[in-house]
Amino acid sequence: MTDMWVNETLYPFWGQRFGVTRELARTKSDFQDIAIFESEFHGRVMMLDGIVQITEGDEFVYQEMLTHVPLLAHGAARSVLIIGAGDGGVLRRVLMHKGVERAVMVEIDGEVIRLAKEFLPKIAGEAWDDPRAEVIVGDGIDYVKKAPDASFDVIIVDSTDPIGVGEVLFTDDFYANCARILTARGLVVNQCGVPFMQADELRETSARRRKFFPHVTAYVAAVPTYVGGLMTLGWAGKDPELTRLPAATIRARAEAAGILGTTEYWSPEMHAASFVLPPYIAKHLPG
Repeated sequence: MTDMWVNETLYPFWGQRFGVTRELARTKSDFQDIAIFESEFHGRVMMLDGIVQITEGDEFVYQEMLTHVPLLAHGAARSVLIIGAGDGGVLRRVLMHKGVERAVMVEIDGEVIRLAKEFLPKIAGEAWDDPRAEVIVGDGIDYVKKAPDASFDVIIVDSTDPIGVGEVLFTDDFYANCARILTARGLVVNQCGVPFMQADELRETSARRRKFFPHVTAYVAAVPTYVGGLMTLGWAGKDPELTRLPAATIRARAEAAGILGTTEYWSPEMHAASFVLPPYIAKHLPG
């Protein structure tokens, strides 16, 4: 057994720790503290400011649900904007969809990309070199402010919690610009935390999104290392029917997109069921 442990610092009163076999990288970028280590059980782990962002062991849950659900619900997404997601996992899964012609990824911290390429190469695979991908080291807020109207079908925001560097991705201005640059059936999804522990995050960001989108809801995923129960992925769209599609419709779309049979958590049935929320979560959404 290891005698070296890393404690997550997300909550002052509760947490988790990882048995470390080897430290791979530790640095302070212009934006945050970044640490990557090899763990006893979860494979390689990236932490930002002491908070777990991704592990090789369970990254498939979060990445699949954050990506395949919005793209298959839309059904005809050709242009996708990714904000954050510097490990490249969302980019890889977006590019798995045959119909996607353009995937723009804007990550503010170039060090996250550099270290992910070096120490977490399995997460992104060959996505960095895909000709459909445009990877920008820059400010996502500034990018959506300057992007043309109706230039994206889907926006995926994979950010840290609304503190520090991630805080500006939860503001009125950001969501107003997201609504402007989305096409007529466009939608935006973003992580909204674990509502058992972070109910304010879901409640407040959902209320903000409701100012600019006619349909606001959330769906859930069970990510083992995002402790505290189900994680919510916030949804804001222009067409409420996109969250009500039956599993059979999603299955047909997944087969056409080349996704069916490639996943470990997502399935057409999980997709449809993920929008059915327990009351303790649903009560935090706008009526």
